[in-house]
Amino acid sequence: MARYGVLLLVCTCVLMAGCQTTQRMCSRMTGWTPLFDGKSLDGWKASENKDTFTVRDGEIIAHGQRSHLFYVGPVNSANFKNFEFKADVKTEIGSNSGLYFHTEYQETDWPAKGFEVQVNNTHTDAKKTGGLYNVKDSNHQSRAFDYEWFTEHIIVRDKHVTIKVNGHTVVEWTELEGWKGPQGNPGRKLSGGTFALQGHDPDSVVHFKNIMVKPLP
Repeated sequence: MARYGVLLLVCTCVLMAGCQTTQRMCSRMTGWTPLFDGKSLDGWKASENKDTFTVRDGEIIAHGQRSHLFYVGPVNSANFKNFEFKADVKTEIGSNSGLYFHTEYQETDWPAKGFEVQVNNTHTDAKKTGGLYNVKDSNHQSRAFDYEWFTEHIIVRDKHVTIKVNGHTVVEWTELEGWKGPQGNPGRKLSGGTFALQGHDPDSVVHFKNIMVKPLP
């Protein structure tokens, strides 16, 4: 019985520690792999205004001039085509941000390649959290509220994209044959690439944690 008690204690400690400190075990058990270690920006690279992104209390915080934080680490060689991606997000009032996928590092401006999943609960932009920006937008609040953690879940399988907020499906979108991208965003085509977090403007404060991916065949 004593051995069972020790085993139970070890399992409990692992669950309390979370995937950030048990990456290999979590990956083997669930298929999910953390992209953020909870302590540093190792494996990530910020564009232009690099001080916009900081790490504090196990979170990545975006606050400052426009910048994008790209995943450049070793998981899947930072190149994902079919995948599930999750991040816990917390916004402050009036904040705007985004989660990019199928993108690539770009030193300045808004990323030209890939798609943006919107993060915006109360910013003046009418395109709200969970929408596929400029492709299939959401114009209503999707179970996400400022100052409360919510989970954005992106699933890409070949030509189909699903976006969920706190388990609620906000977007289902399929890229049709001959798709050329929306006006002004020709690079929004399903292909492959990495992920990025957006620092939108100095008035926006957005927190990220539990950033993880599950590559799919």
